[in-house]
Formats: sequence, C-alpha cells, structure tokens
Amino acid sequence: MNGILMMIIAIVVLGGAYLTYGRWLAKKWGVDPKRKTPAYTMRDGVDYEPANRGVVFGHQFASIAGAGPINGPIQAAMFGWVPVLLWVLIGGVFFGAVQDFAAMFASVRNKGRSIGYIIEVYIGKTGKKLFLLFCWLFCILVVAAFADIVAGTFQGWIVTDGVPGEHIAANGSVATTSLMFIVMAVILGIILHKGKLPVWANTVIAVVMLIGAIAVGLCFPIFFSLEFWHILVFLYIFLASVIPVWALLQPRDYLNSYLLVAMIAAALIGVFAANPQIHLPAFTGFSVNGQYLFPILFVTIACGAVSGFHSLVSSGTASKQIRDERDMLPISFGSMLLECLLAVVALITVASFASGAAAEQGYLTPPQIFAGGIANFLTVIGLPLHLVYTLINLAVSAFALTSLDSVSRVGRLSFQELFLDASMEDSDLGPVRKVLTNKYFATALTLIFAFALTMVGYDKIWPLFGSANQLLSVLAFIACAVFLKKIKKAHKFLYIPLGIMVAVTFTALGMTIYKKLMALVLGTTGDIFGDALQLVFAILILGLGVCVLIQGIRRIAGKEKEIVIEGKTFS
Repeated sequence: MNGILMMIIAIVVLGGAYLTYGRWLAKKWGVDPKRKTPAYTMRDGVDYEPANRGVVFGHQFASIAGAGPINGPIQAAMFGWVPVLLWVLIGGVFFGAVQDFAAMFASVRNKGRSIGYIIEVYIGKTGKKLFLLFCWLFCILVVAAFADIVAGTFQGWIVTDGVPGEHIAANGSVATTSLMFIVMAVILGIILHKGKLPVWANTVIAVVMLIGAIAVGLCFPIFFSLEFWHILVFLYIFLASVIPVWALLQPRDYLNSYLLVAMIAAALIGVFAANPQIHLPAFTGFSVNGQYLFPILFVTIACGAVSGFHSLVSSGTASKQIRDERDMLPISFGSMLLECLLAVVALITVASFASGAAAEQGYLTPPQIFAGGIANFLTVIGLPLHLVYTLINLAVSAFALTSLDSVSRVGRLSFQELFLDASMEDSDLGPVRKVLTNKYFATALTLIFAFALTMVGYDKIWPLFGSANQLLSVLAFIACAVFLKKIKKAHKFLYIPLGIMVAVTFTALGMTIYKKLMALVLGTTGDIFGDALQLVFAILILGLGVCVLIQGIRRIAGKEKEIVIEGKTFS
C-alpha cells in the first residue's frame, strides 16, 4: 500500500457517498428551498443571522475539524492502518455525516433550536434538562482541554524544571498570527455585514488578510509564558461567546476555512508528489499496550468518523445561519466528509514514518507528526521544511482555537436553556431566572469551571473527552430518530449507528469508572485529585446519558404520554 492509492480510495468513497447517500437523505427528509429558515424568522443579529453558504460552511468546517481528525487517527494508528481507514470511511459516511445532517435538519425545522430543545419537544422536559446538563458538563471538559492545548501551542519558551529556556520560534509565530486573525476577523466581519460586496470580492479580501496575518506572524513572533496565554485565551473565549456572530465568529471561521482548505490542498499535493510508502503494519492486534481495539479505536477516532460535538455545532450555531435549506447538505454532510479526508491524510502522514523515525526527527505529539509528515512530503517539490512545518502547526492551532469559539458559545446556550421552557417569554422570567439566563453570567460561570479544570492539565481530562463525546452522539441519534419518526420521515437507518455507539460508549465509560475506582480504592493512583475528578465526571456523564437514552427509547416505542409544547400536542 502507498499514499496515493489510499488517498484515491478515500476520495472515491467519500465523493460517491456525497453524490448518492447524501442526496438520498435530502430527498427522503424533504429539504425545501422555498421554506423560510430560522435565520430569517428568528433574526436577532446576535445568534440568528443569515449568511452565505460559503461563510456558514467555513464556520461549520473550522468548528468541527479543530485538531480532532489529526489527533485521533494518529493515536489510533497503534492498531494498524486497516482498522483506522475502515472506521474513518464507514463511520464518517454512515455515522458522522448522517448525524451532522440530521441534527442540522431537525434544528432548522425547530426554530434553529439545539438538540436539547428537540429532546424537550419530542421526548420530554425531564430529558431536555438532563441532556442540557450533560452538554454543559461536556462543554466544560472540551473548553478546559482545548484551552490548555491552544495555550501550549503559544507558549514562548521551553521550560525545564520550572526555568524558562530557549525560545520556540514556531510557537511565537503561531501566537502572533492568531492574534492578527482576531483583529482581521473583526474588520472582515464589518466588511461582510455592512459592505454587501459580491462573493468574489469577499474571497479576495479574506485571502489577502490571511496571507498578511501569516507574514506578520513569521516576521514578528511574540514570546510569553503558558500562564499568560491561559488567561488571554479565556478572555478571548469570553468575548467570542457573547458578541454577535457576524462580528467575530462568522468572519474568523471564514478566514480559517481558507487556511484549512489550503492545508488540505497542500497535504494532497504532498501525498501525490511524494507518494509515501506505508510503513505502518496493516493490523497489529486486538490488544496493544493494554488498550483494546474495542472500544478504544472508536472512542479515540471521534472527529473524522463520528463526533457528538458536531451535533452541537450543527444545531447550536450553524443552523441559526442557514439561509436556504438546500445549503444544509454541503454544510453538514459535506463538511463531515471533508473532515474524513483530513483524517485519512493524518493516517498517511503517521504511516509514512518508519518505526521510531518520527521521534528521531523531534516529532513527538500528533500535531507535530502531522506537520512533520506534510513538510517531508512537500520538500519533494522544493518547499523549505521549516517553513511548511511552521505553517501546518499554525493551521492546527488556529482550528483548535476556532473550536473553542464554538464550544464555549454552545456551553453558554446550553446553560441558558436549562432555565427556559419552550413556551416561556422574556416577560415571564423572574429575577433569578433573568440572571441565570443572562448570556454574560452563563458564559462567565461556564468558563470559571473550565479554567479551574485547565489548571489540572488537559492530559488529565482528555481520557474522558472521547467517551463523553461519543455518548453525546448517542443522544443526538436518539433525538433525531424520535423527531424524524414524529414527522413521518425516514429514520430507521439511524438505529444501527445508535446501537453500535451505545455499545462503544457504555463499554468505554464503564472501563474508565472501574479503572479509576480501583486505583483510588487500592491506593495505586499517582494523582488522587485528577483520578477522582475523572471518576466523578464519568459517573455523572454516564448516568445522565443513560437517563436520556431510556426516555428516548420509550418515546420511540410509544410508551410515553403526549407532550404539549407551545399549544401543540406531540404524541
């Protein structure tokens, strides 16, 4: 096997899936271009704002991609390239893309509301409260982990035994460029919102800004401590979560989408130019280094196959910006398949290194392995290794920061919805509810908990992220299945991915709970606080997930009473 053949297989499978399965779903669900979307009917200029298909695609793609489709396949490569490739392609088409499309469709048909609202209307208020609490806890985990990762990519110097040492040039350039992105995104947001320029003009402006930010970053790196970047990242997240989407979220994602597409294009060029040989074994066994293929493979590769977080983006932010229902297929289904392609590129990069070669070249983390592999490929056509390596690292960091923009906003919306009913107007809110549903209070509370967890370190949080993420996909599948059944649309094909993901997540969380509990009871833990924290979160997340799942199954089976929301009866 070589890189070109693996890439051709992926392109044919993913492209064929979009043209056949994706269009079949759109037809079966009755996507209607004449139907007014919530971006118009609920327009408020903050969360609801119609946007060009390319802008929303950029937001969706940049938000769901992040560093996930790079980290997951590279970490899971310990089981061999065959199981990784199969799960990315099969999981991406029949699990991930379907979930993302279904979540966006259900949201657009329900006032652009989140999956939590779908659960309230079609499963019950208790299910909604449990789900929103689950989402809020999940978002805290994601913000804490990703904020620590992003701050780490900005860290200005190597620290040895608490003493700052040599500057890290690539990190300094990434930091400067990321700050430039924020400033330029605000300027671009004003241009997109007020200028009313044609699409080609906006594209030219965005590309020029992107190149300018990168050039400034390469020429003027800045160096600050990890603690400084922790604080600055959280200040940025707070602002990004409360200001109107057109002012920062849309234009920043629009800029990053070009960077991400450019990175994927460069990777594809590198693969076809270098045609790297696959040195990774096809299959290494069902148990590797104490890790079992089931469920570890399916939890490790979330983004790039199926990720519950995607359903929050599809129904939490992107659905509120859809201006034509026909845009949902390329924005949701298409974004997921493109992310799968990125996951295949990540697999090729790690597989191109001979055993131990990546570490010998100084590439230790998944992003470094990915950037180093692409840089090695592109040296074949004469591009400088250091320049390409820095640019790829920049892209990965930018995407992780973009995911933070979205997940912090989703966390804020989830917390606000905890204290709202579908039939409740602003005038009905008491003084306590007004505080709890205030976007500034909800954002601050979410980020305070996340900041506290960040101080623990993402490596203590990350083991739970994969399991919680995939359990979230279970809840998204059950919510969408109930909704589609109620409106008499095709839905039974969702039962297969639902059942498989139930087995995966319950097994993974059960193993985590048992492992952490035994370590605490037997006193073998090296980090009492970290293990206890993981145990508490694992139990809470599993318990909440099970409760929502049971209610959803009862609703599908027709064993629940009718629900009345906004004067309508749902049986």
